[in-house]
Amino acid sequence: MTDKPTDNVRLVVLDMAGTTVADGGLVEQAFSAAARELGVEEGSADHEAKLEYVRATMGESKISVFRHLFGEEALAQQANVAFEKAYGQLVDGGRIAPIPGAREAVEELRADGLTVALSTGFARVTQDAILDALGWRDLVALTLCPADAGGRGRPYPDMVLAAFLRTGAADSVREIAVAGDTAYDMRSGVRAGAGVVAGVLTGAHDAAALTGAGATHVLGSVAELPALLRDSGRGLAR
Repeated sequence: MTDKPTDNVRLVVLDMAGTTVADGGLVEQAFSAAARELGVEEGSADHEAKLEYVRATMGESKISVFRHLFGEEALAQQANVAFEKAYGQLVDGGRIAPIPGAREAVEELRADGLTVALSTGFARVTQDAILDALGWRDLVALTLCPADAGGRGRPYPDMVLAAFLRTGAADSVREIAVAGDTAYDMRSGVRAGAGVVAGVLTGAHDAAALTGAGATHVLGSVAELPALLRDSGRGLAR
């Protein structure tokens, strides 16, 4: 008899950049382009301080990051538009790729009867550019950005809960598995009440940061997730 997926997890919500998508530091490059547009000189102390904040908040909604950095809403929106434009140009230039084994992991999860959603802190236009570049438009049941869940991104639980409500795949939030590479992903999953909150080591944050933010499991990559959900029975570590 072959292994069957856990009887508990029915819905899997996966982060994109750093978890299923390798972008090679494009966030930092796109931020630098946006900062230049707002008069922040690259190499200056101000630029370095803002870039450090961007690094520390990987996984958070990008507009929230810019609101913190630039204060005024108009400036934050200007920075966000510039960031999304720069990131989209880098994506169109072929600067992204799947995390090794990511597509296969999604296909394996679906073959096991689970519903899979992809979520991101980017705007919809950027998310769509990534999906198109990778040929992932039809890979999952649902894709979500902060605007699709009322405007709040991570660390809020909104995108996870939106996936729960929109797919109808699970009867309880405990039947959700969340996977991501940042502490913000972990906090989002914990706040949503997900039964499995898995951190992966292919992105921004290390095992200590992921565990400290509530990860129930830490995996080398998302490629290990199907086996975790199939072999762990309930899929819970607590």
